[in-house]
Amino acid sequence: MTSSALKRRAREARDWMIESCFPLWGKEGSAGHGLFREALDMTHRPVEADSTRVRVQARQTYLFCLAQDYGWDRDRAERLVQMGVNALKGACLRSDGLAGRILATDGSGLTDARADLYDTAFVLYALANAARRGQEAALPAAHAILKSVDTMLADTAHGGYAEMLPRGSQRLQNPHMHLLEACHALHAAEPEGAHLKRAGAIVDLFASKMLDPDTHTLGEYFRPDWSAETGEAHDVVEPGHQFEWVWLLQRHAALTGEDLNPAMVHLYDFGLRTLDEEGRAFTGAKRDGSVCDHSRRTWMQTEALKAHLAMLELDRDDEAHDRRAVQCFDVLMDEYLTPEGGWIDKFDEDGHVATESMPASTGYHVVLAFDELIRVTGV
Repeated sequence: MTSSALKRRAREARDWMIESCFPLWGKEGSAGHGLFREALDMTHRPVEADSTRVRVQARQTYLFCLAQDYGWDRDRAERLVQMGVNALKGACLRSDGLAGRILATDGSGLTDARADLYDTAFVLYALANAARRGQEAALPAAHAILKSVDTMLADTAHGGYAEMLPRGSQRLQNPHMHLLEACHALHAAEPEGAHLKRAGAIVDLFASKMLDPDTHTLGEYFRPDWSAETGEAHDVVEPGHQFEWVWLLQRHAALTGEDLNPAMVHLYDFGLRTLDEEGRAFTGAKRDGSVCDHSRRTWMQTEALKAHLAMLELDRDDEAHDRRAVQCFDVLMDEYLTPEGGWIDKFDEDGHVATESMPASTGYHVVLAFDELIRVTGV
């Protein structure tokens, strides 16, 4: 049974999004020329920049999709989502239909047109969410991008997709993880599509190639044929991504009706071993669970929160999951999020603030985790 303490946190999360986050980024987060700003400064004012990442356009589009759901200034939220969709199906794309990486803020187009699976996955994720909120152009745009992904990025020899063009010397789990997330979102927008089939192939790749069979931990880097890397590229893993896959595997089972992947429990247990007494998540750990990089960022805390919630949803009688979720939320509110709706994105290993700005891209992590908190608690 969900505790009253966690339900109070869910109400606090809702209030923070509606009263602080959405108004701040709705006012200060638009850069003109139909684009979202890359960042605000630590006083919550715009940072002027010549460029902005494509992933920021996608993530902010998603943020305002949620703003619509929560009833924040519906007309304004809808206009911002429309603005995002226009950029995602237009200026953010290369001529071959894949997403580029960086846009000029003056509206002149891509300044870094290298194809990137990570950015493409987020464009798909945002378009799927926009389609669910009534943006009619979003789903056809997603279909066209998926066709380009299959034509240009699919690795028929080894599985998965090329992470970039030209193809790199290493394979990466992170872009595939977010493509899985995009497939889940596309399924929600188009249940009759084949999106769960694509998602299932990524989960199979995770189980057969990305997951270390000896330690049951998730690697970040692999050789071109998905065989294990050596040295630090193999030995160091990211606790935040272990937690993120816990949530994704639970979600995948819920959507498909399949049994839970047993790796979920191993990843969660490993992640727990890397947390400090207050429940903070850190940047890097060895395969034995010892933390080797004590710097920390906002997104790692949100992924820990989502993992605690995924475990709680599976077993609501386990008070430990509830307690960990409360603890993680309190860390976020006390140390990372500002009353004005912004965030401190990074702390160094000594616990000092290690950033001079508030990257807009962090908002996706926060509002997604808070939306999950509200959904799981039912407030």
